Amino acid sequence: MTSATRQPETPAAIRPPRLIATDLDGTLLRDDGQVSPRTVAALAAAEDAGIEVFFVTGRPARWMDAVSDHVHGHGLAICGNGAAVVDLHGGPGAHRFVKVRELARENALDAVRLLREAAPGTMYAVEQTYGFHQEPEYPKMHMEIPDSLAPAEELLAPDGPGAREPVLKILAYHRTLDPDAFLTLAREAIGARASVTRSSPSALLEIAGPGISKASTLALCCAERGIAPEEVVAFGDMPNDVEMLTWAGRSYAMGNAHPDVVAAASGQTVANNEDGVAVVIEKLVAERV
Repeated sequence: MTSATRQPETPAAIRPPRLIATDLDGTLLRDDGQVSPRTVAALAAAEDAGIEVFFVTGRPARWMDAVSDHVHGHGLAICGNGAAVVDLHGGPGAHRFVKVRELARENALDAVRLLREAAPGTMYAVEQTYGFHQEPEYPKMHMEIPDSLAPAEELLAPDGPGAREPVLKILAYHRTLDPDAFLTLAREAIGARASVTRSSPSALLEIAGPGISKASTLALCCAERGIAPEEVVAFGDMPNDVEMLTWAGRSYAMGNAHPDVVAAASGQTVANNEDGVAVVIEKLVAERV
């Protein structure tokens, strides 16, 4: 009798892992947004075994409360799809930005203009280090009150709201387009002016500075620690994880992953609701004993 649940595939060993890089939503977190007891134990076991754990997410820093208790010694997380490295040691509301890779306002304005032309009806929001601003028509998807409401062109103007704060990314939403088709269209329209990806099941795109991704910022953090790609194990489930999974020496797509993620990863584990990250970490730790 064959199990209906696909078990983790283990690629050929490269080097003992020194760092685990994991996405959060749809990957480490269950669908209820919680870290399961099994996963909490696996993360602690990895740290005890000398394997650093980095959370690498599209979330802004202010949404990191769900995992701030599990960052262990280094206390760092990569947020905004690589736009920021954040020290979470201070706890909710007291995080510190260690590295900021901003989206230049002129690039952001170009992206807004080009995507408006390619996909009429696109609505925008602007993520900054601490602020969040949106167009009046942008849907209330995240149950938070924006700091200001105005057209994107005004939000991104040199004298606009939050003008002294770096822009980390802009969010682009379309009510009717297919999510993958919207991503392809946006990448073609915007070109090299910005990096475009998505992590939502809806037609919501995340637009950051040129060359900025989870992978590029993770590579910087690893280089600072003398960690090679072959010593990294990565986990993800959506298109914003593809570059990271391709870069890492070993990588796992979740059982619930987007097809592009499955194609990019070197292995696959079970779904997030089945603790797929913990399943692999437990095996990695056991191999080091």
